[in-house]
Amino acid sequence: MLEDAWSKGWLSRPELAPEGLVAAARRKTGLAAMGEESGWRDRLGSLVDALHAEAALTPVGQVVAYGQLVSALANRARAHALWQRHPEILDLPVPAPVIVLGQMRSGSTRMQRMLACDPRLAHTRFFESWNPLPGMRVGRLDDRLLRGWMGLRCAHWLNPEFSVIHPTGTRQPDEEIGLHNVSIFGSAFEAQWRVPSFAAAGEAMDTRPVYAEFKQLLQTIAWLRGERGERPWILKVPQLTQDLAAVLEIFPDARLVCLDRPAAALVASSASLVHSQMRVQSDSVDRHWIGREWLRKIALRQRRLAAARAHADVAQVDVAFDAMNADWRGEMHRVYHALGMVLTPDVERRMARYAARRGHRKLARHRYALADFGLDEAQVDAAMRAGGTERLRLVASDAGTPQGRSPEPAHARTGMA
Repeated sequence: MLEDAWSKGWLSRPELAPEGLVAAARRKTGLAAMGEESGWRDRLGSLVDALHAEAALTPVGQVVAYGQLVSALANRARAHALWQRHPEILDLPVPAPVIVLGQMRSGSTRMQRMLACDPRLAHTRFFESWNPLPGMRVGRLDDRLLRGWMGLRCAHWLNPEFSVIHPTGTRQPDEEIGLHNVSIFGSAFEAQWRVPSFAAAGEAMDTRPVYAEFKQLLQTIAWLRGERGERPWILKVPQLTQDLAAVLEIFPDARLVCLDRPAAALVASSASLVHSQMRVQSDSVDRHWIGREWLRKIALRQRRLAAARAHADVAQVDVAFDAMNADWRGEMHRVYHALGMVLTPDVERRMARYAARRGHRKLARHRYALADFGLDEAQVDAAMRAGGTERLRLVASDAGTPQGRSPEPAHARTGMA
């Protein structure tokens, strides 16, 4: 339908070109300046090149990519305009954040939302992550809420599996992945589009400027709430496992809650999530490529996480996925002890209500298996030992791999994320 509408001139085909995207964001906001500090222009060029050369986007994929990138650039423009008018925003403290460090599908959402039950800690809400800057007000309603609600409805319409794999709501605690989008960085792009060249550039770059901007966006969200930056922030993005060394330079007093899940289940569940997102936007989705790429990615992140933790002089606590399943109360008391906090009866009751919610239990319906993605446990073990360094063997051997959609699995396993 989109192709037909474009060919007949009823709709304009979205222009996936860096300057066209920038121009669209400027028209949308009426603002020109977007800042240059974090190197976003180079990453935008790299991402657009990868979308054309590697992603095999459908018309729907082109529309989604255009919308996300214009929105990210519009948020950049609004942020820089606000900082010019209110430089005091960037003086707000971001004290001792609690960083939940877990791979995708490691239980990081559960941990973040457990901690978000504590009013002594600040958390990002879904609409703030994806829309950190207001565009306008509709009556007394902050348009970020409206944009967040509409974005979530579209996501559920395009991909009904999203509500099973990652249940959320407009005002619910959610990860700060949308803040990375503002910097044209990170795995929100890698997990929905096949863009290995963009991913490789992100793995090789100095990410400190991105996290300096990330902090500024947190300060902005707090200021927009009318807060003074007194509460420690709960931060949770799987990308942080890859970039922890840089993160700790920006947040040197951070406290780390480090999650662990058996690698085979972690890889299978992560690959399933990525496949679920990619197939919405491309007709050429290769399950086996997804399996190899995200096995490599997970191994790389584990290696970098371990190296950064070994040199970090900050509070750290390890939490196993199965231990949280077996006794979340006991694990949360351990976490609070490591954070130097008391888990009060009131907060524990709030956590219990969260744990009992139907939406929390829905995660058990997510089905996946390593074999669906051309992997077995021996390959996972070997890659984890190699630490994600074998890009050529695991990823760049795709030249002979057909990009057809693999058949649906005959057998699957279930697990909670």
